Amino acid sequence: MTRAFMGRARPLAAAALVALLAACGGDGNGGDAKDGKDAKAADPAGQKGAQAQQPAQPRAAPAKTSWGKTAAESQQCFNRLQARLDSAAAALKADSAAKNPGAGRNPVFAKEQGWYPKKGEFRDGDLLPCSRIVAYYGNPSSTRMGALGEFPRDEMLRRLQGEVRRWSEADPSTPVIPALHLIAVVAQGAPGPSGHYRAQMRDQAVDSIYQMARSINAIMLIDVQVGTDDVRNIMPRFEEFLKRPDVHFAVDPEFYMRGGIVPGRKIGTMYAADINWVTDQLARIVRENNLPPKVLVIHRFTRNMVPDAEKIQLRPEVELVMDMDGWGAPWLKHDSYQDYIVRHPVEFTGFKLFYHNDTKKGDPLMTPRDVLNLWPQPLYIQYQ
Repeated sequence: MTRAFMGRARPLAAAALVALLAACGGDGNGGDAKDGKDAKAADPAGQKGAQAQQPAQPRAAPAKTSWGKTAAESQQCFNRLQARLDSAAAALKADSAAKNPGAGRNPVFAKEQGWYPKKGEFRDGDLLPCSRIVAYYGNPSSTRMGALGEFPRDEMLRRLQGEVRRWSEADPSTPVIPALHLIAVVAQGAPGPSGHYRAQMRDQAVDSIYQMARSINAIMLIDVQVGTDDVRNIMPRFEEFLKRPDVHFAVDPEFYMRGGIVPGRKIGTMYAADINWVTDQLARIVRENNLPPKVLVIHRFTRNMVPDAEKIQLRPEVELVMDMDGWGAPWLKHDSYQDYIVRHPVEFTGFKLFYHNDTKKGDPLMTPRDVLNLWPQPLYIQYQ
């Protein structure tokens, strides 16, 4: 396996998958889910035409969350991010005796790549860039998929809050938002009834994680591994959850399979066209329901996971995070962050830390201060 793969591709264990499939309620529409399509009522008696003749109403303020900032505050935070990077790059250039900081930690390199990309506007309710999100990732039906399912509920929440404190201490200038990052659609090694090699959690199970997040004033992210299906078929099934102001979305290209390839046999691919469709749907949900912007996390640890990132369209209703998702020694994670995140600017960056896989060869788990040495500094941190 090449260094770029960072050891993540792996066969999926059949016995564990069967158990998880049963716990998730199959791989159809999720048991108690709605139809899964973008259901809009037919226009009764030409009411759309009648509505079109009504005078435009002023847009109400979006639904508030305890973490959102105003558009003006977000713009100020963005300006500070840019100024911080510019200052660090200038200082490094001016120091003729300075050593190369190394892959992923060079502010001059980050600035040369075009960080930070500018989007058209910020909106009231933005979480980024004024805050940093720190998430526990996983599925409650599996102790092996991440911290969210590895520990009992109370212990897991206590551990997450401990990580939030550590990040707050490492960077007191950036408020930390706790998050539960739920893998709600899990790639499978068997086709299942749908033939798409993925299992979907029931609505009741998804809502239980949402309520858990609310108990500590955290946000929730719904993560999907589409298998051989298409995100266009899966995302609408979660629209009722995405209408909540504190629920956000994520897609894992590792398990976005093409040509019927079984998940786990190779690394998948998600194209900009797929991502742009997702951001378009999120933007629509935000507009139609008068919501604050949605965070979208896209995982990445190889070039081909998102081969045309330069074609991704930024939207004011969506805060897009490219998350460095690979595991390994710190030097390997630095290299991958530089090669697959810094070289391909989109909007904001994320960084995943693996309690077990990062340390299984005796390497230390990177600390918050270690991660803050990266340029650009990640604003989404995920623990698995």
